[in-house]
Amino acid sequence: MSRGQQPRKKLLLTGATGFVGGHLDAALADTSWEVVRATRNREKASQPGWVYLDVEETLSIGPAIAGCDAAVYLIHSIDASDDYPEREAASAQAFREAAEEAGVRRIVYLGGVAPAGKPSRHLQSRLHTGEILRSGSVSTIELRCGLIIGVGGSSWMMVRDLAARLPAMLLPRWLQFSSSPVWVEDVVVAIVRALDLPIEGSAWYDVPGPERMTHANFLSRVAKSMGKDPRLVGVPVITPTLSSYWIALVTRADLALARELVQGLQSDLDPTGTVFWDVLGDEKPTAFQTAVYQALEDELAREVPTPKVVSRMRLRVRGQN
Repeated sequence: MSRGQQPRKKLLLTGATGFVGGHLDAALADTSWEVVRATRNREKASQPGWVYLDVEETLSIGPAIAGCDAAVYLIHSIDASDDYPEREAASAQAFREAAEEAGVRRIVYLGGVAPAGKPSRHLQSRLHTGEILRSGSVSTIELRCGLIIGVGGSSWMMVRDLAARLPAMLLPRWLQFSSSPVWVEDVVVAIVRALDLPIEGSAWYDVPGPERMTHANFLSRVAKSMGKDPRLVGVPVITPTLSSYWIALVTRADLALARELVQGLQSDLDPTGTVFWDVLGDEKPTAFQTAVYQALEDELAREVPTPKVVSRMRLRVRGQN
């Protein structure tokens, strides 16, 4: 380190090999953050820049987070087990306590939007995880997102596959509810800005995209972006269970994932609190159509995120470091 140069801050990135984590890791290169990537793969954990961490193996958390100034919590799982919400809550509790012990300054957690109606098991688990992390002494920023546009995202995968493969589609009632889809690049920028957000204590913010639309409109606009125009036939009597089987049949989502995603779309997913873009003031979310075209382009590329997207993300986050 040269004279006058500030030491790099150390960041523990959980979920580094996942959808948002992969984009975030790429964007953080050459910033003021020294990124330590967490993985449950012991072979990968032996490589430079990686560390072993399994939040359900609580003794692994302390060594992984030791010496870190901040942490990004991207851990979330959907599976067919009955107890995954309880396991997620226990993992969040253990992570919070380890962060407190390590003297971590800030945790940023990517959660889910609070629905207008009763939360599904999946969304309730995400909201509860945020409550647990925010209840500790470490300043925690919870960012609540609805549908995220981008290759690798489960909701995007479901919508993209439906749009591409169906010449016509029965329109169950849940497709009439609304959300504000947001591009993954914008989510990355929000996370980076939250790491240094100048507030005391903990808080949560909504991170919506720029347009509110029904899920049916989302599906239709993605299809038209692909040069398709599926016929949507309203059949509101189709149950969420039947929808889940249908989605698992025609998309890459397995049945457990399809069931949880559909249950989470049973009411409007609108912002209910302070919008993070309003807090920042100098950042605005990317236009919906731009995000869709970029996601479709990414799918054809050999690497995701593409170099073009990485370059743009880095330009946006470097200005904040």
